Amino acid sequence: MKATPPPAKRRRGPRLAVLALVFCSLLVPIAFLFNRFPAVYVTDERPQQEIDLPSFGRMGLERSGGVTVVKPEDGSDANAETKDTPEMIHRGGINSHHHSDNVPSKVSANPKVPPPPKIEPLKPKAKSVPVPVQRTEVISGNNMKPAKVQNADDVEKAKACQLEFGSYCLWSIEHKEVMKDTIVKRLKDQLFVARSYYPSIAKLKGKEALTRGLKQNIQEHERVLSESIVDADLPSFIKSKIEKMDQTIGRAKACTVDCNNVDRKLRQILHMTEDEAHFHMKQSAYLYNLGVHTMPKSHHCLNMRLTVEYFKSAPLDSDDSAVHKFNVPDHRHYVILSKNVLAASVVINSTVSNSEETENVVFHILTDAQNFYAMKHWFGRNSYRESAVHVINYEHIILENLPEFSSQQLYLPEEFRVFISNLERPSEKTRMEYLSVFSHSHFFIPEILKDLKKVIVLDDDVVVQRDLSFLWNIDMGDKVNGAVKFCGLRMGQLRNLLGKATYDPQSCAWMSGVNVIDLEKWREHNVTENYLQLLKKFQHNDDEASVRAAALPISLLAFEHLIYPLDERLTISGLGYDYAIKEELVRNSVSLHYNGNMKPWLELGIPDYRKYWKRFLTRDERFMDECNDNAVDNDDEC
Repeated sequence: MKATPPPAKRRRGPRLAVLALVFCSLLVPIAFLFNRFPAVYVTDERPQQEIDLPSFGRMGLERSGGVTVVKPEDGSDANAETKDTPEMIHRGGINSHHHSDNVPSKVSANPKVPPPPKIEPLKPKAKSVPVPVQRTEVISGNNMKPAKVQNADDVEKAKACQLEFGSYCLWSIEHKEVMKDTIVKRLKDQLFVARSYYPSIAKLKGKEALTRGLKQNIQEHERVLSESIVDADLPSFIKSKIEKMDQTIGRAKACTVDCNNVDRKLRQILHMTEDEAHFHMKQSAYLYNLGVHTMPKSHHCLNMRLTVEYFKSAPLDSDDSAVHKFNVPDHRHYVILSKNVLAASVVINSTVSNSEETENVVFHILTDAQNFYAMKHWFGRNSYRESAVHVINYEHIILENLPEFSSQQLYLPEEFRVFISNLERPSEKTRMEYLSVFSHSHFFIPEILKDLKKVIVLDDDVVVQRDLSFLWNIDMGDKVNGAVKFCGLRMGQLRNLLGKATYDPQSCAWMSGVNVIDLEKWREHNVTENYLQLLKKFQHNDDEASVRAAALPISLLAFEHLIYPLDERLTISGLGYDYAIKEELVRNSVSLHYNGNMKPWLELGIPDYRKYWKRFLTRDERFMDECNDNAVDNDDEC
C-alpha cells in the first residue's frame, strides 16, 4: 500500500495580493469621497477686497498748458509706448459698434453687496487727449439749454464723476430721481442715529435695559429696510416702530455720554455710507457700459434672420444699371463703414430722402464678413429711390486684392474720450467730448475704389437732414480731406503723443462724420503709403489694440496740411452724449452726428435726439416685425 503524499502547501501570496487590491479599491473611492487627496484649482479670481471692472476707472490728473490729460490707473501691464496715447472709446459688441468708457479700475468691495460679474480686462488703455473747445454753434450760450445752477462742490463732484465714469455720469445726472419715500428715509435716519449712540450707551453702567432696547430697535429697523425699499412696501405697523425708536433715541440722548465718541461714530457711518454709495455707483456704471457695448437683442435677431434668408431664398435679381453705376467716376459716391444694418440704412435713407436728384447717387457700404450677407439681403430687398447700393466684403477684398497689408479686419471710425477744462476759470464744469477720426480701414478706400475720383465718407451714426449736393461743387484745390476742424486743439498740444515727428504746432485737429475725400489728390500725395510708414512707427504691438490706439496721431499726421476746412454749420456733433444741445439747433442742422456712447439705436440713446434718427427707419419690413425691431419706435426691446 502506497503512502499518500502530504498535501501541497497553498501559496498565500496571491491571495494576500488580491485582498490588498480589493481593500485598496474600497479605500480609494472613500478617499475621494472625503476629499483626502490634495487638489490644485486654477482660478481667475482676484483678491476678495478688489473687484476688477473693465468699464471705468480712477484716473490721475495732469495739467499742462491749460490742457487736461487723463491717465488711467488700471494697474495693467501697459507698455511704455502706449502710455502717451489718448483714451480710446472702443466700438465693440456683437456685430455692432457701441461705445463704452473702457478704463479698468479697482474698487473696494462691500461684503454685503454681491460683486458684478467678472469680465476679462481689456487691453491696456490709452490716456485721454487734450480737448479743444467745441464749435460755437454747440457750446455757445445761445445754443445750449439753460444750465442748472451748481455750487462749487457740485461742479467739483461733476468733474470727478466724469473723469471716473465718463458718459455714465451725464446719463445718471439726467436720469436722477429724487427720493419721494419719506418714511423709508426717516427709518434710515433713525437707524444712523441709533447706531451712533449704541456703543456709548453699551458702556454705561445701569443702562442694560436701554442697551437691549436700542439693540432690538436697530435690528427691527434693519429687518424692515432689508425687505422694503419704498413706502408702499412697508408693513402696516411701521408707525409704531418709528414712535418706539424715537422714544428709545430720546432716552439715549438724555444720558450723559462722550460727544466725541458719538461724533466719531457718526463720521464712521457717513464714510461707510459714502463707500457703499460709490460701490453701487460702480456697479451701475458697469451695467451702463455693458448696455452701450452690447448689440440689442432685436438687432442681433435681424442680422441672423437676414443671413439665413439670404442662403435659403433664391438670389435677388440684380439691376444691371445699378451695377454699372458702381464704377462711374462722374457719379456721386458715398462711402459708409458699418457693421449695423439699421444704422447703415438710416444713413442712406436720410441722404436720399433729402436729395433732389438720386439717379447718379451710389452708396458703397464696407462691412465685415460676418455681416456681409445680412447687409446684402437687406439692401437687395429695399430700394432707396433711384440710388444704387453696393455692399462690399471689406475683409474678403483686402485678403484677395491687397494681401500685403497685415490686417484684414474692418475697423470702424475710432472715437477718443476727451475733456475740456479752463484753468483760468477752474470753477467751470469740466466738459467731456468724443473726438472721432479715421480708422485703419479708411486709409484703404482708394485701393478698394480704384476707379473713383471723389467720394463723401459718412459715419454710420450720422443722419442727413439737408441736400448734400453742394459738397460736390467744392473746389478743395490741392487738399485731400474736407472736414470740420477743431482749432481749440492744436498739434503742438499733442507733442508727447506725436513724439519726434515733424509737424506744424499750430495745425488744428479735425473730426470724421461727414468728410469730402478727393481720391485723385489722395493718390498723388501717397497718403496710404505715408499712413503705413506712420503705422510702423506708432504701432508697437501687432494687435488690434495697438492699431486702434494709434488712430489719432496717425490721422492727424497723415492729413497735416491736407485738410480743407468745411463750414462748421455742416454738422452738429455730440448727440450721443451731450444732453444740453438746443432742439432748434438740432432740427435746423444740415447733418447730425451721434458720436458718443448713447447711440440712437440703443435704449440708452438720448430720447430728445433719437426721434430724428427714427424718422428714417425702414417701415413695413417683415424681418423687423419678426424680430421686434420696430421696438426702436416705442423704446422697447424684444
